Amino acid sequence: MSGFLAVLVVVLIFIVIFQIAKASEYVSILKGEKKARQQNNRINGFLLIAFLVLGLIGVYYCNELLKGKILGEAASEQGDSIDNMIMWTLVITGVVFVITQILLFWFAFKYQEKEGQAAFYFPHNNKLEVIWTVIPAIALTILVAIGLRHWFAITSEAPKDAMVVEITGKQFNWLIRYPGKDGQLGSKFFKNINDATNPVGQDWDDNLNKDDFMATEMHLVVGKPVKLIIGSRDVVHDVGLSHFRLKMDAVPGIPTTLWFTPKFTTTQMKDKTGNPDFVYEISCDQMCGAGHYSMKANIVVESQQEFDAWVAKQKSQYGLAHEAQGSGAPAQPVAPAKDSTQKAVAAL
Repeated sequence: MSGFLAVLVVVLIFIVIFQIAKASEYVSILKGEKKARQQNNRINGFLLIAFLVLGLIGVYYCNELLKGKILGEAASEQGDSIDNMIMWTLVITGVVFVITQILLFWFAFKYQEKEGQAAFYFPHNNKLEVIWTVIPAIALTILVAIGLRHWFAITSEAPKDAMVVEITGKQFNWLIRYPGKDGQLGSKFFKNINDATNPVGQDWDDNLNKDDFMATEMHLVVGKPVKLIIGSRDVVHDVGLSHFRLKMDAVPGIPTTLWFTPKFTTTQMKDKTGNPDFVYEISCDQMCGAGHYSMKANIVVESQQEFDAWVAKQKSQYGLAHEAQGSGAPAQPVAPAKDSTQKAVAAL
């Protein structure tokens, strides 16, 4: 019923617009087409100026209303630089936007059709062509160069004292792995993947895997650099760290990395935002399927002592796999069942 009403409303709107257009046409015939057209131009010119003024006021008002309230202060040292880059980008493009819009609407008003005023055709001017081509090209090149500098900074080699965390995306959650006391992640192989006991496919013959452990949330130390090793088990995902102003694609078979330094603990951010329920969040910023909206995990930023206490409570994935197996042999990967499509193809 609601769908029928919506269609009916749309049809009625079209009928009203059609009738208005017909009435305007009849008025033009009665007044004279040229005179009616000039009168319409004057009305449209004044409406364009009003729209310009109200639009610029609205842009300014929205900026003042929402400034600093959507994400707040960047929670990483690298995020401060990225915020500064975005601010200058908005300043430069904003000035150009305001100037061009004012000229656009003012010219539409000033040079409307009038008695005794003929249009002046200005087909070409080499000087103007150079000015409005070269200057924007230089400005955009500078902005791109600044962006690349920040990109190379967060994707460069992390400091030697940086902690390492691996995060792997799969439909539709994140798998987080930490190295143990040796500080090194063990090797893995996709054929070893077993959702129950070996979700990232660790190679149990690699001794470096013996102390690696998995977590459902990411724990980081405030003021300490962290290097993320990012991957995917199935489709392309994207690690979105909005509070830290960072993001990076998670690509199947191609590990990607970035590093950053958290500035505030979760407790400090609760005080800064005035939100007792505040949490840092990992989101998936790449459309990855039907459950994309639910693909997220939490980040806890804490002191070194709190982090050490949390690590001491974790059990290695190797040990958990052996417990689940109930013997000394590590769990074997389970072959995935064929779906109906595969069966149909086999039958054909």
